[in-house]
Amino acid sequence: MDFRPCSRVACQAPAVATLTFDYSDALAVLGPLADTKSPHSFDLCQRHAQRTAVPVGWRLMRHAALGGDQPEP
Repeated sequence: MDFRPCSRVACQAPAVATLTFDYSDALAVLGPLADTKSPHSFDLCQRHAQRTAVPVGWRLMRHAALGGDQPEP
């Protein structure tokens, strides 16, 4: 896999996680870095993956491999 930087502006740290959204279910999923880059997802470094938050009314599901928590109610 080639080096992929974090998607956050001005961050050049290596991406370790991929954030995707399911708008119909108001669900954000943060999992291990996807094999390929997609224009519909965001690759995040460790720091930004840990700091990820979602809007009020949304749920965030973190994959267990990232030290994740259960889906938020």
